[in-house]
Amino acid sequence: MIPRLVIFDVDGTLVDSQHHIHASMTEAFLLRGHVAPELAAVLAIVGLSLPEAVARLAPDLPEGERGSIVEGYKASFSGLRAAGTAPLYPGIAEALQVLAARDDLLLGLATGKSRRGLVHLLHAHGIDDIFVTRQVADDHPSKPHPSMILAALAETGIAPQDAVMIGDTTYDMDMARAAGIGALGVAWGYHPAGALLAAGAGGVIAHGADLVPALDALWRAA
Repeated sequence: MIPRLVIFDVDGTLVDSQHHIHASMTEAFLLRGHVAPELAAVLAIVGLSLPEAVARLAPDLPEGERGSIVEGYKASFSGLRAAGTAPLYPGIAEALQVLAARDDLLLGLATGKSRRGLVHLLHAHGIDDIFVTRQVADDHPSKPHPSMILAALAETGIAPQDAVMIGDTTYDMDMARAAGIGALGVAWGYHPAGALLAAGAGGVIAHGADLVPALDALWRAA
């Protein structure tokens, strides 16, 4: 049996990290003497690699100043992470357990997080042994470039038609389409369902409990 590959985004898909992200971005901007971006603007860039995210939030700032904000964000987020881990969304832990137990599936990650941040998060939630491929911002261009997915396919030997991306942003959907794989959106994250569908999602699920049946339905229809 040739397995299929399910690739997950992390922030906004598996974990509800919006409070940590917004607080860290606010502190990073204020420390440099700049007006902090609104919550909606910050959530709109979740999923991008950090330098790209800051560039979109502050396109008029010099590159060096944006770099200082990036470093300030990292320091702030590290402090918040030490104080407590962002929670998994309802139903996600259970869905991951079901999927990880199946012989016909492999699980992977494609995230704008750093490797250090991802390792900490997975360990804190006790799910660090179920993902066979982990693609992080340290090694790839920012989403929606398909590099992360292409690397995951290469590592696992899975063909594009046997892989699907699960994410909450249009960056995830665009990345999946660029890599030639399927995509499912989740409605509990940071981009609206209509935008995910317009970006190519094969469907948008409303609850973590819907994940397993939605995947089965997607492949039955293929």
